[in-house]
Amino acid sequence: MEKQFDHEWQTPQPDGSTIFRTCAWSPPGDHPVGCGVELHVKEGKLVHVEGDETHPITQGRLCPRCLALKDYTYDPQRIIYPMKRDPAKRGMPDAWEQISWDEAYEIIQERVADIEEKYGREAIIVYGGTGREACMFYYPMAFSVLNTPNLCYAQSGWSCYGPRSSVADYILGAGYPEIDTGYFPDRMDNPEYELTEVAVCWGKMPLWSNGDGFFGHSLIDMMKRGTKIICVDPRVTWLGSRKGNMTLQLKPGTDASLALGILNVIINEDLYDHDFVENWCYGFEELAERVNEYPLELVEKQTWVPAEEIRAAARIMANAHPMCILWGLAIDQNKNGVQAGHAILSIMAITGNIDVPGGLTVGDPSVRLGHWCTDSRQYLSDEIWEKRIGVDKWPAFAATMASTHPDETLETLETGVPYAPKMAWINSSNFVSATCSDQNQRWYKALLPMEFTVATDLYMNPTIEGLADLFLPMSTFAEHDGFVIPYYMSNNVWLGCMAKAFSTGDTKSDLEICYEVGRRVTPHANWSKYNDVTEWLEEQLDDEPLLPFTWDEFKEMGVYFPPMTYRKYEKGMLRNDGEPGFNTVSGKFELYSVLYDAWGEDPMPYYEEPTYSQVSKPELAEEYPLMATSGARVSAFFHSEQRQIAKLRALNPDPEVEINPVTAAKYGIANGDWVQVYNMFGKGNWRARVTPTIDERTIHCQHGWWFPEEEGSAPNLYGVFKSNFNLLIPHFNVGNLGFGCPAKGIMANIRKVDSKEDQNEENFQQIPPVLIENHGRII
Repeated sequence: MEKQFDHEWQTPQPDGSTIFRTCAWSPPGDHPVGCGVELHVKEGKLVHVEGDETHPITQGRLCPRCLALKDYTYDPQRIIYPMKRDPAKRGMPDAWEQISWDEAYEIIQERVADIEEKYGREAIIVYGGTGREACMFYYPMAFSVLNTPNLCYAQSGWSCYGPRSSVADYILGAGYPEIDTGYFPDRMDNPEYELTEVAVCWGKMPLWSNGDGFFGHSLIDMMKRGTKIICVDPRVTWLGSRKGNMTLQLKPGTDASLALGILNVIINEDLYDHDFVENWCYGFEELAERVNEYPLELVEKQTWVPAEEIRAAARIMANAHPMCILWGLAIDQNKNGVQAGHAILSIMAITGNIDVPGGLTVGDPSVRLGHWCTDSRQYLSDEIWEKRIGVDKWPAFAATMASTHPDETLETLETGVPYAPKMAWINSSNFVSATCSDQNQRWYKALLPMEFTVATDLYMNPTIEGLADLFLPMSTFAEHDGFVIPYYMSNNVWLGCMAKAFSTGDTKSDLEICYEVGRRVTPHANWSKYNDVTEWLEEQLDDEPLLPFTWDEFKEMGVYFPPMTYRKYEKGMLRNDGEPGFNTVSGKFELYSVLYDAWGEDPMPYYEEPTYSQVSKPELAEEYPLMATSGARVSAFFHSEQRQIAKLRALNPDPEVEINPVTAAKYGIANGDWVQVYNMFGKGNWRARVTPTIDERTIHCQHGWWFPEEEGSAPNLYGVFKSNFNLLIPHFNVGNLGFGCPAKGIMANIRKVDSKEDQNEENFQQIPPVLIENHGRII
């Protein structure tokens, strides 16, 4: 097949080196954006890294993490051989000993057989993290390798990407919607593309996060062509501060109220797209009635955003064609996030910006090379699938998520009800750090009794040091072949190729581990039919009729753009029956959700005040007068990764908390001081960064922090509980459908301390008993 752009994946150089061109997924960590990378390799070793200017999207741009790939790859702390440890010596760094892969696999085979005989395969739980390529492989690791129904992403309410994807599936029957930045080989110069007039970054700072498949620098390219940006964020970001752009600086956790206020203006000022509403929307009259419950005066009080700013933004959004909203993690990490997402997508729908050039692109919920991920569920019997933890209590969650409910999983670990898990497989997830589980100390204690725990990663981390018996070392993206699948298979925008350029030690990819363990542990599944992983990669291409090329041809292409079709709802391309419309119960975009109604939830979006705010808990307002939020990305790290890489750590040496100068002065805090942030659930220490870009009533704490330079032995575990924002977040504070958590907005207080080591209990409040019952479930 003819290549879509100029790209050579392997170019010999006069000095004896070779330039390999590949796409970066993780590790080292990044969301599946697939940055184009040039790797200069000489005598089998990486000697230099540059951006690939032939990559049609990144065009030579790279973040510091890819630029530090050489340091990351050859860092002495990286683990490049399998290791084992006596389970009695968990938390003891000196107890590890190097072994071969064959010995590691023999141990796994014996222990899985033992667990199966004693308790059944459901006693195994696979834990997965976020962002890395592993996201595509911990499903088959659970279902077709270990044959367990229990796959767990440990963050309360599955509060990363899952809620947004589920909302999209519920109300428009499509995969994750994303802004159209020209998904053609010639990108924004293609005649079918239309430049987005206004892009709204709602709870998303793409320049740093590059979330899920969207390259943040695309917004810079669009701004140069005339796109204006509206940012919805508790902080004023670089994008929001540019001339001609706008920021709606809202109270953390109040996104649903703001979206309903914007809908109020658009509907009552008759600014909506009548044709799209009349032909393709269900429940408009009910929505129009609902938004009248949110006059701008009330919305201003709830969100802190002035009514006139809301009105102005609503008019700009409604009158811009095309317009697009990029919705971010702030929607997921919000108990009220399902409703916020519903309202945000409703803005897009009633303004006629769904699946149009420059608007929101949509695809099938499982497109392009992703079906194998959840199709591996076929290797589980219905009987064992029904034993999946928590799904019987959360039918909406079970309808879209092929995993256990995380909060229910923690309670199962603690109580043994309905059964006691006995083995854990921790797949590229450092969830004891402040990354993807709340109340981390509870998770740590709950997993200590496991009879056997395996972990896969590239470096030692607190989770592995504290809990694992077997360490399987992973390869970087540059050391194995694989696919880059933006949006985790749920939007058909493009496909990238990871092509192996060199190897280090004796490391393996997620695919190789699935293949090799699967052939030993579950030979009746599909793994035994392949002679090697290249055959598996070839089969994925063969399964897709729109991908008419071999693996070697794909390496030469580097990136492939499938045919792009707009307005698929008009052409019968979204529904299973081939009829025009959306793949929903009503066949339309559901402003009024039929599924929500069937599940006993309000079928239309509504606002609910955060459970732990000064409004909902006035009796605690004096004790905890600030709203704390977390999760904004920095360029140096991906969640809890890279803290041991000196070049990256120098960019961000300590965990920071952003504080407004007025607030800092009130508390006697100067820039650079160590401070303690605390509430009724926990506490942690951060270094103050005093900045006017955050509201006086809000503070923002960096997440993912641990300290590789500190003592690794338990209970210290590299200082993982010293600056751990997730200790401030309650377990089981989820929405009615099982999604969401309050990581983006929870009441707290702050005080100056001497250092990150200062955990003085003075003035620190313990959890009020009235707030906790039933193993920590929040009431």
